[in-house]
Amino acid sequence: MAVSFHVFSQDNWKNLMERKTFVSNNGILPYRIYIPDTIEQDIPLLLFLHGAGERGNDNESQLTNGIKHFMNDSIRRIYPCIIVAPQCPQDARWVEVDWSKPSHKAPAQASVPLSQTFMLLDSLIRLLPVDTNRIYVTGLSMGGFGTWDAIERRPDFFAAAMPVCGGGDETQAYLLINTPIKAFHGKFDHLVIPARTVNMVNAVNQCGGKAEFYLFPKLGHLCWEQVYSNVENIKWLFLQKREK
Repeated sequence: MAVSFHVFSQDNWKNLMERKTFVSNNGILPYRIYIPDTIEQDIPLLLFLHGAGERGNDNESQLTNGIKHFMNDSIRRIYPCIIVAPQCPQDARWVEVDWSKPSHKAPAQASVPLSQTFMLLDSLIRLLPVDTNRIYVTGLSMGGFGTWDAIERRPDFFAAAMPVCGGGDETQAYLLINTPIKAFHGKFDHLVIPARTVNMVNAVNQCGGKAEFYLFPKLGHLCWEQVYSNVENIKWLFLQKREK
């Protein structure tokens, strides 16, 4: 898998992502959002779910890993889209499960942060020119778990998903047969065992789905830079379209 690294022409890309908060009965969800200056037609929306180390309420840390590659000048020019990056509170998770276990059953209800994120997305769809057939989700580590959980809870909502070093509920894989998935993991990941990704991809495909898996043979948990810096992965994501 060839890797092509972006060259940034600006250092202030974070300033292009506006600081916002979403308020609901469950509390306040900080998030950053990028909206292109000129929108001539409905455009895609990308949801980015950060990892455990970026939790908090500073509305800044969630931009630490991965997302900068979607904010590259050339990527934004070729694939104009709305980018949404919520921040999970320090004492919560996108999905409330133990990441170190070999498997898990999805909780009956979405976690509070993920539930708030769903409500946020619904509100943005009402307010902005979003192409609802091209809504994507990706996330790393804790956000990889959140990505699997999100597409299982809303199986007909996302056009495609790219979970990185995460895991999902394999018994819910039948819900994902219509969702294109490209999943990644590092072979030497000792925080989230690679089998979490392998087993989910296999479960989806055994149900008739279309999931792909890429194992980095020399990397451990911190494999996401290799994922997001590869332009081909971003291209794959934006080429997917939800079937009506």
